[in-house]
Formats: sequence, structure tokens, C-alpha cells
Amino acid sequence: MKKVVFPLACLSLLIYATQAVADDTATIAEHIRHVENGLLPQAVIKGKPVQPMRLSDRMEALKVPGISIALINHGKIEWARGYGYADLASKRPVTVETRFQAASISKSVTAMAALALVERGTLSLDGDVNQQLVSWKLPGSAYTAQQAVTLRGLLSHTAGVNVHGFQGYAYNQDVPTLLQILDGKKPANSAAVRVTALPGSAWSYSGGGYSIVQLLMTDTTHESFPALMKKTVLDKLGMEHSSFELPVQWQAMTASTYVADGKPVPGNWHRYPELAAAGLWTTPSDLARFVIEIQQSSAGTSNKVLSQNMTRQMLTRSKLSDYGLGLFVGAVKDEHESFGHSGGNMGIRTMMTAFNSTGQGATLMTNSDNGAELIQEVLRAISVEYGWTDYRVIEKVAVAGDAGEYKKFAGEYTVASFPVVVTADGDRLHIKADPLGAFQQELFPDVNGNYFMLNNDVTVHFEKDASGIVTGMTVHGENKSSGKKIK
Repeated sequence: MKKVVFPLACLSLLIYATQAVADDTATIAEHIRHVENGLLPQAVIKGKPVQPMRLSDRMEALKVPGISIALINHGKIEWARGYGYADLASKRPVTVETRFQAASISKSVTAMAALALVERGTLSLDGDVNQQLVSWKLPGSAYTAQQAVTLRGLLSHTAGVNVHGFQGYAYNQDVPTLLQILDGKKPANSAAVRVTALPGSAWSYSGGGYSIVQLLMTDTTHESFPALMKKTVLDKLGMEHSSFELPVQWQAMTASTYVADGKPVPGNWHRYPELAAAGLWTTPSDLARFVIEIQQSSAGTSNKVLSQNMTRQMLTRSKLSDYGLGLFVGAVKDEHESFGHSGGNMGIRTMMTAFNSTGQGATLMTNSDNGAELIQEVLRAISVEYGWTDYRVIEKVAVAGDAGEYKKFAGEYTVASFPVVVTADGDRLHIKADPLGAFQQELFPDVNGNYFMLNNDVTVHFEKDASGIVTGMTVHGENKSSGKKIK
């Protein structure tokens, strides 16, 4: 055999490349370690040190069995990891190939496919959807007499359509057809999808609107929705572990789902025939591929599904909200525009978030109703580690509390139909309510006489009558809600 001799320059280049790969691997491993051990709350008390938390500890405390994460950096997937269990009973671990329900992130993928049909000439973006719907028509009303419902309005949640979200169907329940869902007929468990406000007058999140989009797409292409999505988006982006139907051979690779108290959802998960709104099965790595395509398509460097112009329309806020076409679009910070979407099905919480100009982002999926809090804590760790402009810890100023006042606040309340329990333990005050998460939160007094929390962007004000007796509370969050003290 002839002896092969490498020139010295080639050998030096090979050694350098090998060392560079080793250095990159070591750096990425260090990033991962910092994220895993650097979870942070939403807010901290000014003047007190920030105490980072471990991912494993927070999963246990929040009763989140599993989480899967994909990190995007420099326009590519830098790392992906699974933690915990996809199924507690069998101790099957979460891997990077474990399929989760994407929940409402499905809307973003649906929007991309619908806009591809617009560019193909199959759908009209600004025409009356009833002109293209065949198997069902959106019932007319005084509102539609003034302004027609359009695909643009449906994708941006500005069409005046009702039905915020869907409950899904348990393993032992009959599953309705799409037409039954649209008309609210049994076995559908949601209201009929109708126009309840003047199209174009306000922003109102509507899963019902995306069910109209689902029918519009299948009526005009004469294809099943899963097949259409596979051909139009999933295959083109290499999303091999994604589908709008659950093949039998995938069921052993799916994440079972769990409610807030840690109990499993009977039958492992709920079924969602509202596919466009909530029916995608996927992995964080596949969602990362979707994110990267949006980033690159917007830049004009990879237009596998949409043109640069159409992608930029997806990323353009409507005049009524911070929502574009299938995506929430953040305000520009330091010239970095963010976009993304969250999701929540029964026993599932997911998040997709990214920066359009920096090639950064992350996708996270959990199999618990408590997953949203964990996801936010992980994102704050990522933000610190990778220098993001979003998901930063907020410093809040607290003043000294009054144990005597706290005793007056303690009791049971009803706010926006939810039971709320406030407990006092000396100079500490806590609140427990389902919308705030599965566990009680500590309340801290501020200089304005209100009370704030560290893990929720919510402020509480206790109401008193003229004699100083506590009569109720007002909760300021995304919306303002007031309620009475009942005990």
C-alpha cells in the first residue's frame, strides 16, 4: 500500500479545524450548563440579590414532567435538549425527537401555508371569504353587511369573529367534524363561529377564525388539511417530525400530558380537530427550522415557502394590535424586532420566540399546565446567557408590610368568576388563584398601596369601605378585573 503523506500546511489546517470544533463544543456545553442552572424569576426586589434556580429543581417544584428546548443562534440550531419525562408511568424520557402538541403555535404554521396559497393565486388575501368558501358559508349579519370578512382579518384576529380557543376532546368523547365545530353543533363543545363585531374594528384573538381558514384552504385546494400542510410547509422546511395528524407509529414518541396538580390527562392527551388553530404535533427543533425560515425569508436569503415581501407582511403589526399575520410581533428594541407565538392545550404549554435581525431565538415545549411559568424562567436564563434584549428580570421596589393589615386582607374572594384565596402569615402575604398558576404567590407591597408578585406581571389592590373593612380586590394584569371578598 502506498504511504500517504500530508503536506505540513494541510496537517496544520486539519489540527486547527479539529481544535476549533472542540472549542465550539466546549463553549456550547458551557452555555447549556449556564442556562440549566440560571433560571430566573420575572421580577426581583430591588436591593436584594438575584438567586438563580436549577432547571431540575423548578421542574420538580412546578410539577412539570418534561421540557424540550431548541436554541437558535447565528441563524442555526446551536443546541437542542430534552429534560425529564415524556411519560411518567413508563419513565420514558423526553428526547429531541419527542413529539408535543404545538397548541396555538399551529396558527403560525397555518398562516404561512395560507399565504403561500395567496401567492399561488388560490386564495384572496383581502377578498370576501364567502366568495371562496364552498362547503359552508359564514352567516351574514349587520356587521358583515358593512364590512366583509377577509383572510387577512382572520389571520390577524381582526375579523370580528368569536370563539377564543378550544377545549379539545378526551379519549372517550366523540370528535366533531369541522362543519359541526363551525356551527356549534353536537358533539362540538364550543360555540358556533360567528361574526360578533365589525370586521376591522378591533383585535380579538379567535381560534374560531382559524377554523374558517382551515375550511377555506381545503375547500379551494380539494385536499385534506394534513396533506396540504405537509406539502406546502412541513416538507419544504425539513420538518420531518411534524404533522397535523398523529400517525400510529408516532404514538410511542409523543409526550403524555399532565394537569396542574400533576395528574395525567386521561387517554394521554386531548384531540383537537380544530387543526389549523391547535392541531400540530411537532418538536422544538422542527419549530426552530420554521423560525429560521422566517428570519431568512424576511432577509431574502431563503424563500422556500413565501416571498420576502409576503414574509414581511407576516411580520407587520396590524393597526389594532401587536399581531401580524399568524405571529405576535414585538416592538423594536435596540433595532431588534422580535416575533413569536405561545400555545396552550390541555396539559401542554409551548413557546416560540425569536429576533428577526440577529438570527437568535428559542422554541420550548412542556407537557404540563404549569409549563408556562417554567418556560418564562428558562427564557430569562437564555436571555442573560445570549445577550437578548427581551426576557430580562425586572427590579421592583417593595416597602415594609403591615402584619395587622395582612390579617384584614386574608380570606376568600371571587374575581372574574375565579376563586381567589389570600393568606397571611405574620409579615408575609400570599395569594392563590388558578389564573396565576398552580401554586400560591407571595404578595409584596409597593409605594402606591398596591401589591405585586415576582412571577406574574399582575398587581393587586385591596378595596375597603368607608369604615376600613376589606370588601374586595381589583387585579390589574392584561385586563382589569374586580371581585368581592366573600369570606
